[in-house]
Amino acid sequence: MEGKKPDLVKEPDLEYGIYSYADYLTWQMDEVVELIKGKMFKKAAAAPRRIHQKVSVELTLRLAGFLKGKKCEVYTAPFDVRFPTSSKADQKIFNVVQPDISVICDPEKLDDRGCIGAPDLIVEILSPGNSKTELKHKFELYESNGVREYWIIHAETQDLLIYSLSNGKYEPSHLFTSGDVVESKVIDGFKLDLEDFFGDIE
Repeated sequence: MEGKKPDLVKEPDLEYGIYSYADYLTWQMDEVVELIKGKMFKKAAAAPRRIHQKVSVELTLRLAGFLKGKKCEVYTAPFDVRFPTSSKADQKIFNVVQPDISVICDPEKLDDRGCIGAPDLIVEILSPGNSKTELKHKFELYESNGVREYWIIHAETQDLLIYSLSNGKYEPSHLFTSGDVVESKVIDGFKLDLEDFFGDIE
């Protein structure tokens, strides 16, 4: 792609302006970049820890197997999820993220560049460098844009918290740990035995 983001930009800073998806498409960076309310967030250049990748792969495999033959589809990062507000035009979109795992049940939201609109389920797998972004900025973004279910997995401590959308607000589950069986409210019939799940990735 033509164009490159100025090397001076080290972290989100409003003095550089508000960025849109149109800007995002011109950037050439080694890091993963996301936009939240037009502000740029860079993820670490280093690859995620191995346990993060194992959790992502194992959960994706289980979701993909369960969803085979169904209308819902599962995608893993890097996969752009765009949240439009007033317009779907690239220059009018200011929220673009790459969740670890996204499940989309409306094929009209899928195009060649990813998903435009709220996935039905988003899973974020926390690592030491991204907890603040996931727990604050993305929580607000997903809630306000109607992501029906948001899973936060702590790979290091092997636990899981689920936020379910109710009347426009997220309601948290209790903290699920080994021995619990988690059931999605969005993907009807999908269950995850955490003892079995984390046992397979150790």
